[in-house]
Parts: sequence; C-alpha cells; structure tokens
Amino acid sequence: MIRQLSIFAENKKGAMHRITQTLADAGVNMNTLVTNDSAEFGIIRMLVSDTDKASACLLAAGYLCHVDYVVAAEIGDACGSLNALLETLAGGNVNLDYLYVTYSGLSRHPVAILRTPDIMEVEGFLQAKGYNTLERVD
Repeated sequence: MIRQLSIFAENKKGAMHRITQTLADAGVNMNTLVTNDSAEFGIIRMLVSDTDKASACLLAAGYLCHVDYVVAAEIGDACGSLNALLETLAGGNVNLDYLYVTYSGLSRHPVAILRTPDIMEVEGFLQAKGYNTLERVD
C-alpha cells in the first residue's frame, strides 16, 4: 500500500498553480497527479515525496486535505494489461471506488492505483494472483 494525498480545491483560475507553488516552496515532489472536477470544487489526488509535509503545508495554506491508502499494482505495458487486471478484480468480486494509471517513478512498469473499501484484502488478493504491489514509505 502507498499513501495518497487528496486535496479539495475551488474550481477557479490559478487554483492548481497555488497548490503546486505551495508544494514547490516546501520542497515536496509530486510523483503522480490526477484531478477530478465539478462545477465548484475539484479533488486533486497526488502521490508525493513526503505526504506528511505536503499535507501540513497545504493545510497551513488553507486547503482541505485527506491522506488515505491505495493499492499500487504493476501492470504490463501492452494492449490489454489494464483489462487483465480489471478482469482479475471482477473475478474476485472486488469493488473499486476509483482507479488511475501512472507511469511515475514508482516502478519501471505502468502502475494501476486502486482505491477500494478493502485495501489490505485486495492487495493480498492481487499478490496471490501474481501481481506485484508496491509499498512506499515517505
């Protein structure tokens, strides 16, 4: 499992720049970033070099942040690799809250980041099915 930082930010001009500037000023490196938006607010999910430091500096800057755990599973870099992972999860009756794929420095392979209600169970299930899951202590 790895820790993921979620930031809730207003959906307005310059919001992302203020977040990245805050992290840059604190010396926190963003390894992976994905955004989801609505009309007024967005959720920015990040894997960063120092989750605690990032959360602290963003909270001090007035952002609402949440740190949680996600499963990071290596997948192949070939057509159908993500589909194979999803087929495995479906076969195990695994419910996903969301997923995204990253090509960050976490691995030499693409990595599927999975959020599920049963993080430890899903991580063990994927390992038993032959998937390499990643851990990172920041």
